[in-house]
Amino acid sequence: MTNNRMNPKVDEFISQAKKWREEFETLRDIVLACELIEEIKWKHPCYMFDNKNIVLIHGFKDYCALLFHKGALLKNSHGILIQQTENVQAARQIRFTNVREIVEMEAILKDYILEAIEVEKAGLEVNYKQNTEIIFPEELQNKFNEFPALETAFEALTPGRQRTYILYFSQPKQSKTRVARVEKYIQQILDGKGLND
Repeated sequence: MTNNRMNPKVDEFISQAKKWREEFETLRDIVLACELIEEIKWKHPCYMFDNKNIVLIHGFKDYCALLFHKGALLKNSHGILIQQTENVQAARQIRFTNVREIVEMEAILKDYILEAIEVEKAGLEVNYKQNTEIIFPEELQNKFNEFPALETAFEALTPGRQRTYILYFSQPKQSKTRVARVEKYIQQILDGKGLND
């Protein structure tokens, strides 16, 4: 597909993909057919309408997915949108394990994408629940003080990824366990990845 909305950075992302390359290409063609602008955000192909994020293509160990930034506002008439974790409030995924599934769902995917564009055009916003129970762990702050680059990388993560890490790091009762958890995920945070990426 030759298209003036195609971004060379996404070509590079797909060419470097060790897994899901064909699935990424197929999803890309479907999304671009919906007249969205292609960028790289959070190290993944992100598709925008009027400078607003609509969908993101990303891959995990067991599946690849089309992530709708305001998926919680979609009707989900086919019941295929998945809330990635219980702490994710706005985004929803449609997951795939092979290219055949994507091809078979092309018309449905386009319907969801067009609905997501309409949600954005209407200016709809997700009502986020405020959770005052989240406590920023001292052990994480200590690591930030020790490694400023870690704090910079953490702040570059999406709010959902930050929240997931904070919840995970805060759970243990013992400080040494919290320290161990933080240390285990330092490289993953530096790589711009979430807890479950």
